[in-house]
Amino acid sequence: MLVNAIAPMDDLAIATDMLLSAKAAVRTYAIALTETATPKVHKALKAQLDTAIETHQKIAAYMIENEMYHPYDVNEQVDHDMKKAETALDLSK
Repeated sequence: MLVNAIAPMDDLAIATDMLLSAKAAVRTYAIALTETATPKVHKALKAQLDTAIETHQKIAAYMIENEMYHPYDVNEQVDHDMKKAETALDLSK
């Protein structure tokens, strides 16, 4: 049965997806902010950008605290990513 062959998403997968989505939102709001001409729309987009930045910071802090993300230690992050890649490859066997 296919459902049993696929592992459920874990906290790392969910948090990573949320972090990437928050990062994309920051980029999108920043671009939109530079393209708007009216003060009312500019203010609304700025508020949304600030919220997106705060959300990204909270998710990143959660991931750092739970040792899911190592932005200040490249070697540690590479080791972490390699272990996850090896796990994914082992699951496919």
